[in-house]
Amino acid sequence: MSRKKSKYKPKGVRLDAVTWVINGFKNISETGDAALHLKIKNHSSLEALRTGKADKDDIDNIIAALNVTEALSRINIGEDYAKEIRAGQDALFEIAKRGINRDNRFIAKGPELMAINTAYEVHDAQLEVCTIAQLEKALDIVNAEIKARKARVIK
Repeated sequence: MSRKKSKYKPKGVRLDAVTWVINGFKNISETGDAALHLKIKNHSSLEALRTGKADKDDIDNIIAALNVTEALSRINIGEDYAKEIRAGQDALFEIAKRGINRDNRFIAKGPELMAINTAYEVHDAQLEVCTIAQLEKALDIVNAEIKARKARVIK
């Protein structure tokens, strides 16, 4: 007879906890290349959507950016723009639903693209002021929402 496989997974050990804490206080904009690569990836996906060349990966990148935007607003970074963030997410949801029904051809209408652009502006401003620790917390919020099946499913 075999034993039931345990769900227990031990957490990783941080070898340099002090550096990890100190880095948590740094702004994302101070990380250099990492922040720049993130912005380039996000904006190239938005440009692909704008020009009608977006594929599923581009839509996934935009979804991830707007999810992080919402999570950062929940921890009081850009919370005044909750309506604009939600409007961008709703517009993206509609684009994604249409795109799935059109064999992954994602085409944005003008007002939808404007709503997503506004949400992206909020996202960029949030990344300028948030710390690494705050971004990690926002990512934890997003992952918890997905794990709890609270995220909208595009079908």
